[in-house]
Order: sequence, then structure tokens, then C-alpha cells
Amino acid sequence: MAEKLKIIPLGGLDEIGKNMTVYEFGGDFIVVDCGMAFPGDDMYGIDSVIPDVSFLIKNKSRIRGLFITHGHEDHIGAIPYVLKQVNMPIFCTRFTAGLIRLKLEEQGLAKCTKLVTVEPGETVKAGKFQVEFIHVNHSIADSVSFAIHTHMGTVIHTGDFKIDSTPIDGDVIDLARFGELGKAGVLALLADSTNVERPGYTMSESVVGKTFMRQFTGCKDRIIVTTFASNVHRIQQVLDAAAACGRKVAVTGRSMENIMKVSTELGYMKPPKNTLMDVTKLKGLPKNKQVIVTTGSQGEEMSALYRMAFSTHKQVEIGPGDKVIISASAIPGNEVEIGRVINELFRKGANVIYDRADMLHVSGHACQEELKIIHALTKPRFFIPLHGEQRMLQIHARIAQEMGMDRNHIAIAENGNIIELTAKTMKLGGSVPAGEVFVDGSGVGDVGAVVMRDRKRLAEDGMVVVVLPVSSHDGQLLSSPEIITRGFIYVKESEDMMKELQSIAADAASGARRPKGARDDGDLRSSVKSAVSNYLFKTTKRNPMVIPVVTRL
Repeated sequence: MAEKLKIIPLGGLDEIGKNMTVYEFGGDFIVVDCGMAFPGDDMYGIDSVIPDVSFLIKNKSRIRGLFITHGHEDHIGAIPYVLKQVNMPIFCTRFTAGLIRLKLEEQGLAKCTKLVTVEPGETVKAGKFQVEFIHVNHSIADSVSFAIHTHMGTVIHTGDFKIDSTPIDGDVIDLARFGELGKAGVLALLADSTNVERPGYTMSESVVGKTFMRQFTGCKDRIIVTTFASNVHRIQQVLDAAAACGRKVAVTGRSMENIMKVSTELGYMKPPKNTLMDVTKLKGLPKNKQVIVTTGSQGEEMSALYRMAFSTHKQVEIGPGDKVIISASAIPGNEVEIGRVINELFRKGANVIYDRADMLHVSGHACQEELKIIHALTKPRFFIPLHGEQRMLQIHARIAQEMGMDRNHIAIAENGNIIELTAKTMKLGGSVPAGEVFVDGSGVGDVGAVVMRDRKRLAEDGMVVVVLPVSSHDGQLLSSPEIITRGFIYVKESEDMMKELQSIAADAASGARRPKGARDDGDLRSSVKSAVSNYLFKTTKRNPMVIPVVTRL
């Protein structure tokens, strides 16, 4: 039987985030990325969502390494949770390794995890695979694509990227290497689809630096800038603009402070001399000499900007005389939270600058023309769009067809699909488990569909508890049932309904009699629950959770 290269996405398809892809060849496995996703609005109490890795657990003895394209949460956020189930060596660039190390130290996994740093241009041998690191531009330093070499052929996995001709660190994307690989022959291309709906090219990160200079120059206010903590090039431009305008900078927010520490130690950020100050000392300077860089660009409740807006920050009080610059775009689903913070900042009298038209933010993902360039350079035999919702994957497939690719050589897959490649064929060959695992506090995977359904019901319709005091001797009801409600109705305003509920519950309890007169608690609860639920739905058209409690006295 002919050998096949199998590609198995466990996350990142039909969704934004949770990126994870498995490659299998000759009995060996490698994994690319290990990300988390933000919970949806209906995922009550959930902190984050990670991929189902039961397939990896089953095959853990065959895994030769975890390869990480860059240090964003949707590519590294699940690592501590997955490593507790599947211990595997991690290969990544230096800055990405610094961010991963922070996570491993927090979870007590640093000593038992092999973390290997690799420079762009180097190749790692992992079983039957040779994984080549290729430098690309993105909104975080040290991002790479992978050229995954096997005897079957070469697969290019782009990760997140854009083509930036004027990057802040001066290192442009290695298009020459993509071209060389294309000339040698590329079996398959797996490419980022995040910005595929946007025509043209993504603007350079350096454009944002010019906006900062324009906003800082001549400003009399204290300036507060919020952006993604991981975008060290954006933060570098804030520092440079502040220094050029004679301002001092303080950093607040745990993730921002961690990133500053890692990026400065590794040399990815170079703060101008005598620019950084502690936030408590910064307050002693005139307002026109202050800049604060903070977390909270997505309106997160625990972030520093949120606490500033709602007057719970210990060191910074926002008011008139403050200019707040939001240098980030909303991650889908976060628009309401961001709007709430912006409204509160306006209410405090701050001048809030958040219009995307003012070039306060540029994307880190390739638009249509950049995606076409990668397609043209690599000339793949097969194409699999990655990282996007269904419409994005379909549009990317259409663009590939416009570039001359045969539709039969394009696979729009779903998480869990097994894509089988030979030198000349591609087909979907079955599937593996690839669902969602919920992280809730310290619990991982212990909140399932039943719990989520209950939480949804409690959030939407509330709860009615019916306490039934019964005799332990003969099972008779000793007094009227007690009705307790939470999130349903206010009892004092609905006394008639409460009396009716007591009567219905008592009748149902009296009717739940066994032939010999004894009562079974299960039957009793079931009868009362059914009667009360039916009455409440008929009367209120609501369906609260009804919990009968039998108390034997």
C-alpha cells in the first residue's frame, strides 16, 4: 500500500482561534500550534476554549514535536493544558519561547518540558519530518512559516503572516525562500485565511508610528495608549514617539509588564534611554510629560484600562485632561465590551481616539493580493485554506481557483477531517475526535454539554426550588411546600402565584403515592417537577429550572 501524508486539523477551521494541526507520515506525528479561543456569549462562566486532543493522547508515543509559528494566544494558549496530557518537545523561535516559558512557569511545567529555540532559516529533524523555519511578518515578533519536508514532498504551513515592506525590526518576509521552494515543487500549501475578505494589501506597521507622532506632537494632555500586549513593535513605536516628544512612559497591566520584561531581555524591544518610569513616580510629572501604556484594548473586565475607566485602578484616575488612544481592532465578539469602556471613558471627560480610519491600528494578516503572491511563489499542487470561518475558507478557495488551481485540488476541511495526500492525489479519508474542551477556572474538560445547557437555562429563565418536608415515618407531607426562586420572579410581587405553586406542588406530592402507601423520593421529585414546570410554562411562558428538594423529618 502506498505511503500517505496525513494532515489532520484539530482546530482553526470554521472558527477564529484554537489553531492546531497534526501531520502524520511514516508512523510519526508532528503538531503545529496549540491555541485557545475566546468563549462565545452563550458559554456562561467559561474562561477559554481549547482543542480536544484525545487523538493525540491515543498516539502520544508517536509524536516527535510541537512546532509553534508565533506567540499569540490563539496559537500557544492551550499549551499548558495539553502538555499535562501529552508531554512533547516544543520547537519555536526565541521570542515565542520566552512567552511560552512564562506560561510553563505559571503551571509548574518548565522543568519537565523540553523547549528548543530555533532561528529562522534553520531546519529541525523530527522523526520522518524535516521542519524548516521561514521568517514572516506579523503583529508579533519572531513569527515563522514552516516548510515541512517529507519523502512524499514539501508542505508549506504559513501560520499568520502579512507582507510588510517596511517592518519595524527591518526584517522583511523571506519571499525568496518561498520562491525557491515553489521552483523545487510544493506538494501542498496551508495558508492563513483571516483577512481573505479584504482586497488589496495590508498596511505596514510603520504607518501606526506616524500616527503616534501626530497624536503626541503638541498635545497638552496625559496620553494613555492601549494595544495588544504581544505587539512589541507597536509598543516600541509608542516609546519612540514619547521620547521624541520629551515624555516619560509607564507600563501597567500584568500581561503588558510580562511582555516588556521578556522582549527587553531578549533584545526585541529597545526602550530609549531614560524613558521608562514606574507609574507611581510618573504621576509627579506635568500631564504633558506623561504616557501610560496599558492592557485592556478588548474591554476585558480585569484589565488595567477597564479599571481606570470604572475608577477601580489603584494608581491611575482618568478624567478631563487625558487622551486615551485605543490602538487595536476588536476581536469578533468583543465589540460590546469595548464599547462599554469607551462610553465610560467619555463619561469621565477623557478625549478618546479610537477611529480605525486614523491609522491607529493595522492588521497582522495578509489581504487578498498578498495571499495571491504566496500562491504564485509556491505554486502548490494542492491547497488547504486554514484559520477562518466558513466564508473565509470558501473565498480563499475561490481565489486559489482564480490563480489557476483545479477545484479538485482544493480541500475545504472541517476540524477532525483526515486529509490524505500522495504525490498525485488528495482526498478526505475519515475523521478523528476534534471538539471543544472548556476551561473553567482550574477545571479543564469537567464542564460539558449538560452543564452548559443548565447554565444557559439558569441565565435565561432562572430557578425555582420546591422544598418538600415529608414524614420519615409514613411519607406524608408535613406542611405546605416552601417555594424559593432565583432569577425568575420577585416573590413579594407575586404572592398569588406563590400560593398557587404551593398548592400544585402539594397536590403533586400527595398524588405520588405507591400502592402500599410508601413514597419513593425519585417519584416524588419527578411528579412535583413535572406539575410545577407545566404550570409555570402555561402561566408565564417561561421555563425555569425546577429543583424539588425532599426533606425527611
